[in-house]
Amino acid sequence: MSERILVVGPAWVGDMVMAQSLFMTLKTRLPGAEVDVVAPGWSGPLLARMPEVREALLLPLGHGEFGWAIRRRMGRALRERRYTRAIVLPRSFKAALVPFHARVPVRTGYLGEQRWLLLNDVRRLDARALPQTAQAYVALGLPRDAALPPPVPEPRLVVDEANRARLADELGLRRDAPLAALAPGAEFGPSKQWPSEYFAAVAVALQEEGWQVIALGSARDAEAGAALRAAAPGVVDLCGRTRLEDAVDLLAMARVLVTNDSGLMHIGAAVGSHVVVMYGSTPPDKTPPLTAHRDVLWLGLPCSPCRQRTCPLIHHNCLRQLTPDRVLAAVHAAGGPLRG
Repeated sequence: MSERILVVGPAWVGDMVMAQSLFMTLKTRLPGAEVDVVAPGWSGPLLARMPEVREALLLPLGHGEFGWAIRRRMGRALRERRYTRAIVLPRSFKAALVPFHARVPVRTGYLGEQRWLLLNDVRRLDARALPQTAQAYVALGLPRDAALPPPVPEPRLVVDEANRARLADELGLRRDAPLAALAPGAEFGPSKQWPSEYFAAVAVALQEEGWQVIALGSARDAEAGAALRAAAPGVVDLCGRTRLEDAVDLLAMARVLVTNDSGLMHIGAAVGSHVVVMYGSTPPDKTPPLTAHRDVLWLGLPCSPCRQRTCPLIHHNCLRQLTPDRVLAAVHAAGGPLRG
């Protein structure tokens, strides 16, 4: 009988993209395995772009919501599927409830939040051996005694060519000019956000050189998108105006993505954009874009990485001292010949 594997996925966009490295590893090691993923409701369209995933089992819960009864009910409903193994990626207690109630015989995850009773293959995360989040995910799909660090496959999201063509037509995107995408937001907080006026400076310079420029982000980034559009007329502001699957297909059209450390950074990397990413309060070694086509900009100041949501020193120098000229140099190096 082929393995039936239940994975409890993470709660953030970028982490879910990185989880594809685990799904790819499982399908390589166990070609006949069936991989289902328990995940937040928003992630359905993203998981649909991962061919390794058979089914997304979506939890009707908000971010951070415990939902004990809902998790227990889902777990009990899954018993008839007879999963042979579960892998729990989040380190929270609640994340391990579904496979426990599903009576999956082998339940693997890292030590965290006193969940010894819920998991029976508990592992300690060695951050020195596995510095990257994606490495830690992949390791859970390998035998306990496997050599570390494991190889990490680069995520590869499927692009919907018909939807991509539709979006290009609706937005009036031309084929005779390169497309740059800007992602000015970051769900974590202001400490991850490169100054909005810097994004505007980059947008203005690129438009003057003949680039088309779009801005992408969630509804929470609408203010940042509006400020960018006001400072750089001509930018197509799509912050809060696209579905997640549309963002995937739009980024597949972008020659370059200029972004903060964010979920869109990981999506861009997974669809082939050249990613130029600015790191400030977080270090680039933990969650880098998993692609060779990247420029990672980080000053490494004595005060960083602070890992705080807002700058505790107020000045925000870790990102303010990363000037638009440095970002534009990276874009030019990656972008190839321009019009004009």
